[in-house]
Amino acid sequence: MTAELQNISASNAERFAETIAGVIDQGAVAVSLSLGHRTGLFDTMAEMAPAGSLEIATAAGLAERYVREWLAVMVTGGIVDFDPETLRYNLPVERAACLTRGAALGNLAVYAQHVALMGEMQDRTIACFETGEGTGYGDYPCFHQIMAEDSGQTVAEALFDHVLPLAGGIEDRLADGIEVLDAGCGRGLALIEMAKRYPSSRFTGYDLCGDAIDWARAAARRLGLGNVTFETRDLTGFTEPGRFDFITSFDAIHDQKDPEALIRGLKASLKQGGTYLVQDIGGSAKLENNLDFPMASLLYAISLTHCTPVSIGQGGEGLGTMWGWETAEAMLCEAGFVEVDRHVLPHDPMNVWFVARI
Repeated sequence: MTAELQNISASNAERFAETIAGVIDQGAVAVSLSLGHRTGLFDTMAEMAPAGSLEIATAAGLAERYVREWLAVMVTGGIVDFDPETLRYNLPVERAACLTRGAALGNLAVYAQHVALMGEMQDRTIACFETGEGTGYGDYPCFHQIMAEDSGQTVAEALFDHVLPLAGGIEDRLADGIEVLDAGCGRGLALIEMAKRYPSSRFTGYDLCGDAIDWARAAARRLGLGNVTFETRDLTGFTEPGRFDFITSFDAIHDQKDPEALIRGLKASLKQGGTYLVQDIGGSAKLENNLDFPMASLLYAISLTHCTPVSIGQGGEGLGTMWGWETAEAMLCEAGFVEVDRHVLPHDPMNVWFVARI
């Protein structure tokens, strides 16, 4: 190798090393974003003028020494501004707009929790590499809380303005009174919102995880909702022929043991003229098509540490988070739906929505 090529190679290697160092550094920021979200520090700072660490900690009800160290991560990570003259910290409005609960641009700090969870799951994931075995939902601390926060802002908050209008005419039918199922309902946030809005309709939520169902039942009781029921149920082999007018699945199908069989069972559970509304991750089944897809690396990592092993743990093939809209569309068509429409909402490029009718 010539000296010139050696120099070029060394330069490329050094640049790549800098890139990797930056990735690791940003990984630390991501975990700290999760801490800021879960402790409420971002919400606290968004309501405050520039303040010192003690003032911020007191407002948040937290220990100052830990808050000060967290603030150092946020400052060096470019999240929080710091004035060395006054020793005051500030979360600018334009940054709070994607880091706080109810944020105008959606709370991206919710997704940082996945990064922290992956760290907790590292040993279990390595065991999956070595054995080829899967995991169970109970292996993941706080998973349903994270997914409920995600669903709250991507589905529940958009339900009436953006989601239900995709299934043209369904809102009038819900107002008149129909039977509705949410398959893989998690904590049931979407069903609870619909049950509140449409008291003449009857809503059922099924999910494999008892802790999520317990949470949903408690929430429904607190609200005094008598038109919604939740049941812990394994959807393997599911069918309730001709029972429902409207079925939904929000970010749930790809985790199932046998997604194709479940879709067939859900179709069979619809009344004639019924509608199935499905939301899932909108990435492609082809890796090369996802190079510019929003947060693709995070989604593949979630697939590696959760969605794929959870499916395998149930005896499934492990389609994973990025199973692809093409796969979902093909399964819906092969199940025998006479009409399958695909939608991507302008404000939410990460998800795909299908409206399938019989």
